[in-house]
Amino acid sequence: MHPHLNVMANHKSALKRIRQNEARKLRNRYYHKTARTALKVLRNEEDKTAATEQLPKVISLLDKLAKKNIIHKNKAANLKSKLTKHVNGLA
Repeated sequence: MHPHLNVMANHKSALKRIRQNEARKLRNRYYHKTARTALKVLRNEEDKTAATEQLPKVISLLDKLAKKNIIHKNKAANLKSKLTKHVNGLA
């Protein structure tokens, strides 16, 4: 059993489930944080050409997160819309 997982599970399958959940939680947290950073970078971008170049990558990232249910699909859609408006609004 993992030392940092102080759990009182009685079944082998339950212990495995706890390990899986922990691994997934860490992975999802990493993906979510990466996405937030990418959004921040794009929002702070002043140069239109650089922003236009970044936008498809960020949109792709959001779509992947929505597909994996890390963020809600409507939230992804709202963010994509807002970012596209932001990029189009740059001089």
